[in-house]
Amino acid sequence: MQPERTVLVTGGTCRIGKAIAEKLRGCGWRVVVSSHRSDAGADYLADFTDPGGAVRLFAELMQKEPGLCAIVNNAALFRGDDETLRNVNYVAPEKLTMLLAGREDVKCSVVNILDTRVLGGLKPQTVYEETKHDLLEFTQKAAGLFADTMRVNGVAPGPVLPPVGGNEPAGEMLLDNRPTPEDIADAVAFLLDAKAVTGCVIPVDSGQHLLVV
Repeated sequence: MQPERTVLVTGGTCRIGKAIAEKLRGCGWRVVVSSHRSDAGADYLADFTDPGGAVRLFAELMQKEPGLCAIVNNAALFRGDDETLRNVNYVAPEKLTMLLAGREDVKCSVVNILDTRVLGGLKPQTVYEETKHDLLEFTQKAAGLFADTMRVNGVAPGPVLPPVGGNEPAGEMLLDNRPTPEDIADAVAFLLDAKAVTGCVIPVDSGQHLLVV
């Protein structure tokens, strides 16, 4: 009997990550979530500020989740020192993606959560944007490198929710409706099961990326 197909959603206990986890459960996935907080109610505790955190998490998953075949790299930090931001926003998803690619016994899928601000070719303005830009480039590179065993795609949210403790302006959008966490979750669910799609990035930003000049 084949194990139930399992997806890991990093940072899946709150905000956009929680919406993604709830959507995927409704689509029939066995969903496990990770968090850096011990009181968040996550299935797995993972500290991605430590460069070895992703490796330790994956090793634990391989012991306990035989059906793991997908990862949604959602966990991110908006503020912090440069090294911490890079470890959480880029190093951890890169390592988890590469480790999952090693599962040659099953076809796998990864969706990286990016940011619409890194689309359009503009130079990143902050360390946060640099990490998301690097993750965008890795997403497209990994799609080609690991095509034999895995599909790798991305979703680039627009002004869905401001960072915790922040009040960032939403900016101009082409559409009247501001994107919601559920809109992000819908795009993730599509990409996880879109068997003929890899190296694709879906902007979920009400057209905001088209206004970047």
